[in-house]
Amino acid sequence: MENNSNYKWKFSKIGGATRVNIETGEDIVHLPELDQKMWNVLSCPSKGLEFDEKTLEILDCDHDGKIRVKDIVETSKWLTSVIKNPDLLINHDSEIRLDCINQDNEEGKRLYNSAKQILDNLQLEKESISISDTSDSIAIFAKTKFNGDGIITENSTDDDNHKKLITYIIDCLGSIQDRSGQPGIDKDKIEQFYTECTNYYTWFTKSETDNLSIYPYGDKTEDALLAYNAIKEKVNDYFVRCKMVAFNKDTYNAMEIQLDKLTQITDENLSQNIEKVANYPLARVSEKIILPINQGINPAWENAFNNIKSLIFDIDFAGKQEISEKEWNSISAKFTPFIEWKNSKVGEIVEKIGVDNIKEIVINNQKDKLLELVEKDLSLKAESDDILSVDKLLHLYRDFHTFLRNFVTFTDFYDRKCQAIFQAGTLYIDQRSCDLCIKVSDMAAHNATAASSGMFLIYCDCESKVKNQKIQIVAALTDGEIDNIMVGKHAIFYDRQGCDWDATITKIIDNPISIRQAFWSPYHKFSNFVKEQITKFASSKDSKITEEAFGKISNAGDKLTEKPADGTTPIDATQPKQQAFDIAKYCGIFAAIGMALGMIGSAIASLISGFLELSPLKMCFAIIGIILLISGPSMLMAWMNLRKRNLSPLLNANGWAINAHTFVNILFGATFTKIAKFPTVGLTDPFAKKKSKLRFLWWGLFILAVVFLILYFNGLLSRLGLPYEGSPIQEFFKYISTPEAPVNAADSTNVAN
Repeated sequence: MENNSNYKWKFSKIGGATRVNIETGEDIVHLPELDQKMWNVLSCPSKGLEFDEKTLEILDCDHDGKIRVKDIVETSKWLTSVIKNPDLLINHDSEIRLDCINQDNEEGKRLYNSAKQILDNLQLEKESISISDTSDSIAIFAKTKFNGDGIITENSTDDDNHKKLITYIIDCLGSIQDRSGQPGIDKDKIEQFYTECTNYYTWFTKSETDNLSIYPYGDKTEDALLAYNAIKEKVNDYFVRCKMVAFNKDTYNAMEIQLDKLTQITDENLSQNIEKVANYPLARVSEKIILPINQGINPAWENAFNNIKSLIFDIDFAGKQEISEKEWNSISAKFTPFIEWKNSKVGEIVEKIGVDNIKEIVINNQKDKLLELVEKDLSLKAESDDILSVDKLLHLYRDFHTFLRNFVTFTDFYDRKCQAIFQAGTLYIDQRSCDLCIKVSDMAAHNATAASSGMFLIYCDCESKVKNQKIQIVAALTDGEIDNIMVGKHAIFYDRQGCDWDATITKIIDNPISIRQAFWSPYHKFSNFVKEQITKFASSKDSKITEEAFGKISNAGDKLTEKPADGTTPIDATQPKQQAFDIAKYCGIFAAIGMALGMIGSAIASLISGFLELSPLKMCFAIIGIILLISGPSMLMAWMNLRKRNLSPLLNANGWAINAHTFVNILFGATFTKIAKFPTVGLTDPFAKKKSKLRFLWWGLFILAVVFLILYFNGLLSRLGLPYEGSPIQEFFKYISTPEAPVNAADSTNVAN
C-alpha cells in the first residue's frame, strides 16, 4: 500500500482496527512520511509511564510535558542519520559498536569522536560503548579542568590565589555542582561576591574616617553598647521610682523594698535564689533622684552594673559617687552614630572571611581572571554537549523502537508478550490477578469518561511502606464473578518492579465482565431480590412485635398505677372493644386463597401436562428455551457490550490523545484476568457442615406432595379414584365463594353450626 510516498507500508488487522507495522529499520527511516491519521497516538504524557525516564525526557524535544508526533518525527530523523544501519534499532541493544556510528555527516562524526573521548576519560580500551559507560557523567568529566558547563572549580586553575578566591566564594555564597561532581562557582556568583566585598569594604572604611564619632568607647564600643542595653530598663525604672517619691513622700514604702515580702525569703539560701530579689529596685530610692554607682546596688544586678561601670561610668564619670538622670541619658546619645552605622551595614554575607581578607580582595581585584576561566570553560560547551549526546544516542538506540510499538502502533498491548508502557502492574484480588492496571493521574477526568469504556473497573488507593508513596490505579476486571467485589475491599498490587502496595477499592464502575457472568446474572438478581424482601419483611415484623410487646407492658403498668380504691380493675375508655369472631370475613379469605391456589395449580398443571406430552427431544428443547428466555436478553446485551469495550477513554483521562479504536473484545479481554485453578481434592472436609442422611427423603416427600396437590386440584387423579369434581373440597370452595353466602352475624352463626 502507498501512502504519502513511494514507500510500501505493511499493515495488519489487530484489536478491531487496521494498524501499520513498524518492523524494520526502513520503516523507522520513512516514519516522517507516514500519514498522521494512521498513527494510533497523537500525544502522550512524558511522565508517569512504565518506561525509562531519561528516554522520555529525550523524546520530549520541546520539554512541554507532552510527547507529540512532531517530537517522534524529529527524533526519527536524527537517530537514523547518525547510525549506519537503521535495522540495528530493532534489536533494542544497550551497547553500540563505534564503527556503527555514521561518520559521513558532521554530527555523526562528532558523536564518534565524543564516544572515543568518553572511553579515554574512563580509561577503557574497547570498540563499543554502552549506556553504563555514559550514565556516569561525573566519572566521564572527573579528570577534566573544563567541561563546558560554565562552572569552575579549584581544579580549573593552577594559581593558588585563584584557588583561595574560589574557596572564599563557596564559603560565603555556596557552590554549584560541576559536571565533574566537584563544588564550583559560575559567573553570577563571581559577580555577586565582588559586589558584596566592595559594599562591605566601603561601609567598613567609613568607621575609620569618622572613628571618634562612631566609636565613643574605642574598640570596646560594641561591648559597652551591650552592657548599656542589658541594664537600661532597670536604671530607667529606678529613676521613675525616685520621681514618684519626690512627687509624694507617702509613696516611699510602695516604691522601696517591701520588708514583709523580703522577710518571707530570708530563711532561704539567697545565693541560690538571687533571682527572687531581681524585681526589687536597682538601689535604695531617694527623692534626690540620683543613682549611686559605687555601692548600694541590688545584688541580683551587681554583675551587670559592674560591667557598665567599668566600660562607661569609669570613663565618663570618673571619680563620681553618683550620677543624675540627665547624665545617664547622655550615654544614649553617644551611641546614636554607632547604632546608625551598624544598621547601614551591607555585604555582611562576606563578613565571615574577615576584614583584612576583604580589603585584599577589593584592592587586588582578580574578578576578571576568574571570569576568563569561566569563559574558557564555556568555549568547550559544544564538545562537552556532544559527549552527553552519546548518552542520548544510546538511550534512543535501545528504546526508540519499543516506544514506537506503544505510540505509532499498540503492538506491545495486543501482542501480550510484554506489558504496554501504560500498564502499571498486576492487582491480586478475590483469587484472581488483573494485568490491565493503569495509574490514575486525574480522578476528575476518569469520573467523566471511564464509564464509556464499557469495562468493569475497580479504582484502588495504593500505599507502599517501602517507597513511602501513595498512588491511585484503575484495574479492569474481565473474568470471574463480582459477588465479593465491593468498595472497601483490600487487595495487593504489584508494580512493574515487583514492589508490593496495599490496595483498597474506592470506586467500582459496573459493566458486563463475561458471557458466563451475564448468564447467571438474572438468577443472582432474583435471588438477591428475594433475600432482600425476606429481610425487609422479617425486620418489619420484628419491629412491630417488639413495639406491641413494649406497648402492652407499658399500658399494663399504667393500669396498675391507676387502680381504683375499691380494688376493681379500671376500664380503659380509649381501649377498643374486642370484636366477635366474624366467620364470613374469614370465609372470604379462605375463598380467595382457594381461588389463588386453584389458578396457580391450574397453570402449573397445564405446563406439566403439556411438558409430559412432549417427546424427550422436545423436552430438552423446551428446557433450553426456558433458560434462554431468562438468560438470553442478559447474555445478548453483554455480548454486544463486551465486543465494544474500549481502552481509549481510560488513556484519554490520563492525558493521552488516542487516534484509533483500542478495543478489548471478549477473547482478548479474558487474557487480562487469570482465575485461580485448584485441583480436584477427594478428601473429606472435617469442618464441613454435617448433612442429614434423610434430607433426600424429606425433599422427595415434599416434591411428591406438591405434585399430588396440583394433579388432584386439576382432576388428573380421577382414574385413581380420587376425582376433584364433586368432591367435598370442591363443593366447600364453591359454597363459600357464591354471592348468596351469609354475611350477617345470625347467618354466620347458622353456617358455623
